[in-house]
Amino acid sequence: MLNNLENDSIFTPEQVLENRGRVAIFIDGSNLFYAALQLGIEIDYTKLLCRLTGGSRLLRSFFYTGVDRTNEKQQGFLLWMRRNGYRVIAKDLVQLPDGSKKANLDVEIAVDMMALVDSYDTAVLVSGDGDLAYAVNSVSYRGVRVEVVSLRSMTSDSLINVSDRYIDLEAIKEDIQKTPRQSYPYRPLSSVSFLEDPRLSDGHLDIQE
Repeated sequence: MLNNLENDSIFTPEQVLENRGRVAIFIDGSNLFYAALQLGIEIDYTKLLCRLTGGSRLLRSFFYTGVDRTNEKQQGFLLWMRRNGYRVIAKDLVQLPDGSKKANLDVEIAVDMMALVDSYDTAVLVSGDGDLAYAVNSVSYRGVRVEVVSLRSMTSDSLINVSDRYIDLEAIKEDIQKTPRQSYPYRPLSSVSFLEDPRLSDGHLDIQE
């Protein structure tokens, strides 16, 4: 049904882009990382930024992530992100009783969306977390257009229902993934379970077919 509504839009894709105005991007790093794992792709963050901006005027692109301060490779990745168009908001990972580590940045995302609401016309939220639905609904009432980008199987219906446009990551994965054999300096890490990758021993992740 959603796809039918998208296809029946009275605006052409070009008109939609023209009407986006100033764009602010809010990326839930952990949510995106696990979505990429589900899709079996590596994200090219330069391509991602270009795809999400879509030729519109970019106000700022925020990347929210949990961090392990002792992991040099992850720190290197975040440094690369800061130097390539992203404003990184990091929070230390907290160890849970089951031994896993997690950092919840929903509050930070919601606060930044509200704080900057008068500075942008379109918000692009890369997350499927239903806890952000209230914040999305709030900025919508302030006149902001909200686009939600995430993997459908990991996305709350409540979040889709309050957005102006929903884009499934699977539909754009060809536009945002790294090409075969492309070398990328660092890999985003949101949990210690992904830190021990032997391919990262030299600080580089080589993607091979």
